[in-house]
Amino acid sequence: MTANTLLVELLTEELPPKALPRLGETFATRIAEGLKARGLAAADASFRWFASPRRIAIVMPGVAAEAAAKEITEKLMPVAVALDAEGKPTPALLKKMEAKGIPAAAVAGFERRLDGKAEALFHTATVAGAKLAEVLAAIVHDAVKALPIPKVMRWGDGDATFVRPVHKLVMLHGAEVVPGRVLDLDAGRTTRGHRFMSRGEIDIATADAYEPTLLAEGKVVPDFAGRRADIERQLLAEAARQGALLDDYADLLDEVTALVEHPTVYVGEFEAEFLAVPQECLILTMRANQKYFPLFDAAGKLQNRFLIVSNMRMEDPVNIVTGNARVVRPRLSDARFFFETDKKHKLDSRLPRLANVVYHNKLGSVLERVERLEALAGKIAARLSADEVAARRAARLAKADLVTEMVGEFPELQGIMGRYYALHDGEGAVVADAVQAHYQPRFAGDALPAGNVASAVALADKLDALVGFFGIGMVPTGDKDPFALRRAALGVLRILMEAPLPLDLAALVADAAAGFKPGLLTADGFQAQLLDFMRERLKNLLRENGGEVAAVDAVLALAPTRIDLVPAKLAAVEAFRALPEAEALAAANKRIVNILKKAEGTPGEPDVALLQEDAEKALFHRVIEIAPLVRSHVNNEDYTDALCVLAGLRAEVDAFFDGVMVMAEEPLTRQNRLALLAQLAGLMNQVADISRLSA
Repeated sequence: MTANTLLVELLTEELPPKALPRLGETFATRIAEGLKARGLAAADASFRWFASPRRIAIVMPGVAAEAAAKEITEKLMPVAVALDAEGKPTPALLKKMEAKGIPAAAVAGFERRLDGKAEALFHTATVAGAKLAEVLAAIVHDAVKALPIPKVMRWGDGDATFVRPVHKLVMLHGAEVVPGRVLDLDAGRTTRGHRFMSRGEIDIATADAYEPTLLAEGKVVPDFAGRRADIERQLLAEAARQGALLDDYADLLDEVTALVEHPTVYVGEFEAEFLAVPQECLILTMRANQKYFPLFDAAGKLQNRFLIVSNMRMEDPVNIVTGNARVVRPRLSDARFFFETDKKHKLDSRLPRLANVVYHNKLGSVLERVERLEALAGKIAARLSADEVAARRAARLAKADLVTEMVGEFPELQGIMGRYYALHDGEGAVVADAVQAHYQPRFAGDALPAGNVASAVALADKLDALVGFFGIGMVPTGDKDPFALRRAALGVLRILMEAPLPLDLAALVADAAAGFKPGLLTADGFQAQLLDFMRERLKNLLRENGGEVAAVDAVLALAPTRIDLVPAKLAAVEAFRALPEAEALAAANKRIVNILKKAEGTPGEPDVALLQEDAEKALFHRVIEIAPLVRSHVNNEDYTDALCVLAGLRAEVDAFFDGVMVMAEEPLTRQNRLALLAQLAGLMNQVADISRLSA
């Protein structure tokens, strides 16, 4: 069958920039899957996806015009039903053959073979392969329907729906147009290039000529990854020429790549006087509103220059540069106005206004929340022997910038502006820094708050949210987490574990719950539910960071509340697993746990006078001998040493289970042996539940 390169392109109005790469990749992937499923392309066939502001496309080599014919065998029915006593077709079989279009003469070729316990008739037929011209439109239609589009729209007089109006459909197999109709458009070979730089409508001669033709005649770089790499190269080169640096630009680079078809980088400039405004404000307005790339000096200080990624390449770009500078100036003026206006009122003078801001209709106002944060941050700081007064002050001011002009315009600056305004008001650096840092960490990999005062306020903020929403039954379900409680839980865990802070998580939750008005938190058992929720987040966090599954489960099985000790315990368990004694001791521990579960009552303490067998005496004396050393290591947080000492019990444990009947008939003997096992289990499981390590 003829194989050639296939091109499918949808030419549209400007597509949503943040969704563009996903749209392009999904569109191409679904078409490739459809072709492979119909045998028109090899299972391992490669393809390229393209996405620019006004098009998504696929180019796939090696697509057949017609798939190879194939034999298909299907079961018809049991022989007992299909054939009568003389071996002739029954009416049931004839009816089924008619329904499937099988000629009567084909009966002689039916195969009889066992299907389970009964014999059945099977029919094998050669089926013609799919034809590209007959199925491609349906494949493209299905690909369009599968795109991740939350909202679709209609245009013109047709019934077609898509995220944006679609103007042209190109479907080429080699040099031939593949007939078909999708989104009320007939397939052709004509597309359009750049809105202003293209020579007009462009005929694509062959599928292989798609990319070079668009570039040469349409002034469009259709390959998203290639366009992104070109923009990045230009940005870095221009920044170097300016003697400046770029900040983290990856997200903005992705968005800008989706906004331009023929990227060219130019340098813009604004008045240096605007640098008196906090640079975060200027950076945000340039990046978010204008899609400019700010430039910085080696110390990270913002320069009054920026890079523009234009969709036009001009011999003299002066109009582009001056136009962009003229556009950004009012934005910077607004930022300066907000900053100067906000500084006229101290942060603490804004607190009464927070009484009119609803935090949640069941949890009261933001001012009520601030009062809880103030008390809780003070308690946490006291537990850390940190500056309690500073922690309470920072917590009191932490939300005040929510009612400033700047944060009202740029919500992303909350906390950041609070720090600037706190410093302007004369607050100490520790307080001001904690006002900003109390939102940290905002996302995976974000920096933690620095210092115990900032950590206390950050913990208070996150714990208050967790306890409050769990306390009113607003628990995350599935992928729904409208109050970002998973992120808050991870923030608490990371602060406790990575700072690290010697705080008890259960006590922190109880402290946070005590700050709410009596009767407000009515959900049954919400504190235990919250601790389980956080342990689940901790399990995922540890595994994502490379923790062995069995070791993580063993450590968390003891429901630890000192999160700062978890990494050391995990490292100790992973080291223990490498010891030759580990598997045998884990298996023995599992056996002990199962025995004790079946025992009635509390075993109590073993009595040396009731020990009979040499093996149980040896185990008893060995446990008594090493118990003080193990407890000393655990108390000193030397968990690896503790587990290594326990590994020395293997010989006595093996001998005990080989030679001693635990569940003896004599009650006192049985109870004494259970007490010995309980003592052993208590000693072995101080760091982790060792039984979880048994395969």
